[in-house]
Amino acid sequence: MEMILKTTNLCKSFSGQTVVNNISLNIERNSVYGLLGPNGAGKSTLIKIMSGVLSPDAGIIQISGERYKRLTPKLAGEIGVSTVYQDLALGNTMDVTANLFLGEEISKFGFLKKKEMNRQAEKLLIDLDINIPDVTVPVGNLSGGQRQGVAVARLVHRGGKLLIFDEPTAAMGVNESNAVLSLIKRLANQGYAVIVISHNMPQVFHVSDRICVMRQGRVMK
Repeated sequence: MEMILKTTNLCKSFSGQTVVNNISLNIERNSVYGLLGPNGAGKSTLIKIMSGVLSPDAGIIQISGERYKRLTPKLAGEIGVSTVYQDLALGNTMDVTANLFLGEEISKFGFLKKKEMNRQAEKLLIDLDINIPDVTVPVGNLSGGQRQGVAVARLVHRGGKLLIFDEPTAAMGVNESNAVLSLIKRLANQGYAVIVISHNMPQVFHVSDRICVMRQGRVMK
């Protein structure tokens, strides 16, 4: 399968303490990669390096064969790396369509083409099998699982190859968690490479094709 992400000997230290220590991973298209480990294992630092929030002290990041010593959030987005963080970064008072098109609104002569945006939003949600019947409702009125779906749909709308989920089912009930896990599997089946960071081992085992365990900044063999 096509290799989407390859990291080679990534390292990162803060104040002399090594947080990410020679991490080498291979993430392929059409797969879900589970990342497990206790608090302080280095998981969050690793995904921030992958998404361009932090720069590694050493190592190489390859996206679809292109080599980078570091990424920025802008560059990561341009080359297809997107991260869904726990807070989701959604506008709760804005409707679903407005969240999906934020910063990329469709307009003509200075006027928003709201009907066209709603039509595209509805099609995108149907294609992803995300159950949100009305795209004109405020996101703050949606369930946790539906809000997660909006966050994912926004990233898919912007284009991408690799989707990183940080604790995607935190504070969700069983039904909502199952819906989010099903969405993650569908994304992999549709051609995305997916990384899932979670403390919930049964969920990670259920959804992942491969699993990596981190401890004290290292990948445990």
